[in-house]
Amino acid sequence: MCSASNRKPLTTLENLEPSSTIKDVKEAFSKKIAKFYVERQSFKQEPRGKSLKDDETLASLGFKGDEGNQIYFKDLGPQVPWTTVFLTEYSGPLLVYPIFYLRPSFIYGSGASASPMSLAAHLACACWCFHYAKRLLETLFVHRFSHGTMPIRNIFKNSSYYWGSAALVSYFVNHPLYTPPSFGSLQIYASLAGFLIFEYGNFVSHCVLRDLRPPGTKERRIPYPNSNPFSLMFNFVSCPNYTYETYAWLSFTVMTQTFTAGLFTVAGFVQMWIWANEKHRRYKKEFKDYPRRKAILPFLL
Repeated sequence: MCSASNRKPLTTLENLEPSSTIKDVKEAFSKKIAKFYVERQSFKQEPRGKSLKDDETLASLGFKGDEGNQIYFKDLGPQVPWTTVFLTEYSGPLLVYPIFYLRPSFIYGSGASASPMSLAAHLACACWCFHYAKRLLETLFVHRFSHGTMPIRNIFKNSSYYWGSAALVSYFVNHPLYTPPSFGSLQIYASLAGFLIFEYGNFVSHCVLRDLRPPGTKERRIPYPNSNPFSLMFNFVSCPNYTYETYAWLSFTVMTQTFTAGLFTVAGFVQMWIWANEKHRRYKKEFKDYPRRKAILPFLL
C-alpha cells in the first residue's frame, strides 16, 4: 500500500481475499495505523484516480490472490459528522441576523432605535429565521446522508460563508437609512407569498429525496414526483430542492430590494448550480434510462 501523494510504501495488508471489499481494506488498514480511522481513508487504484467505493471487491478491481497487489491511500484529514457541520453552519445565521434587528443601537449607534423599522425589515427577519430554523429541523428529522462524515475544515469554511452572509444582509436591511421597496406593500406581500410557496416546495423536494433511500442504506434511485403537486418539478430538473431555494431567495431579494440580498442569492445560486450539475451528471451516468431533465432551472440549465 502506497501514499497517493508521494507514492511511498506505507504498509502491507495481509489476510485479504479477492472477495474482500474496500470497506474490509479500510478496517484492516485502521488496525495497522490507528490514527487513520475508516472515515478518514480513501483508496484509489491510481495516484490521481477516483476514490473507490466501499462495496467494490478486490476481485472486481482486478486484484488477484497472490502477493504484489498495490493500492493507493489518501488521507482525508480529521472527520466530523455531516449533521454536526450542518447544525453549526445553520445555527449561526439564526443567531447573527436577529442581532441587527433586535439591537440596532448596538450596531448603528444610540440613535438607531428611534428610527421606525419598515414592514419589509420585519418580514425579512421573520423569513430569514424561518428558513434557517427549517434547515435545522430538516437536518435533524428529514435528511439521510449517504456519507457519515466530512472533513472538519468544512465547518470553518461553511460557517464563515453562512455567518458572514447573515451579517452582511442583515446590516443593510435593518439599517436606519434603509429604503423600503419601490412598489410598497404590493411588492412586499407578493414576494412574501412567493418566498413561503418556494420554501414549501423545497421541503417537499427534500422529503421526496429522503424517501428514495431507506434508513441505514446507501441505495440510489431515480427521483420521480409523488402525489404532492410541488414534486412535479422533478419532471423538469434533477435538483428541484435547489430550484425552489433559488426562487425563495430571489423572492427575498425582491421583498427587501437590497444589493447584498441579491449578492447572497447569486452566490448561493452559483454554488447550487455547481452541485446540481455534478448530481445531474452522476444520475445520467448511473442510470441509463434517466429521463430528459435539466440540472436546476427548467428548460434552461
